[in-house]
Amino acid sequence: MDCQTAKAIAELDILSVLLDSQWRIPGTPIRFGLDALVGLVPVLGDTATGLVSAYIVLRARKCGAGKLLVARMLANVLFDTVLGSVPILGSIFDVYYKANNRNIRLLRAHLGRQVSEP
Repeated sequence: MDCQTAKAIAELDILSVLLDSQWRIPGTPIRFGLDALVGLVPVLGDTATGLVSAYIVLRARKCGAGKLLVARMLANVLFDTVLGSVPILGSIFDVYYKANNRNIRLLRAHLGRQVSEP
């Protein structure tokens, strides 16, 4: 992985954490981010976080994610956006599903496999 790709992954990781797991509910291991909070605003909240999540996937493509991986990442975003749009329950879903964290893990695993292949 070149320096530019590593920097992009680090930036995407920061964005992913901000959206999905920035804060912890005191006394619990449960983490949440802006996706769950902004999702409380009907329609607009989930649309906004869905667009940011799509941006993460677009940047992942530029970092070397293949078509199949991009499709899987977009499916995670779509699933999160649709189910997250359900009032109240959608924000609870966002706390547990964490599509952006999932997508960064998928991207890191993909890029790790590319580096280890001869």
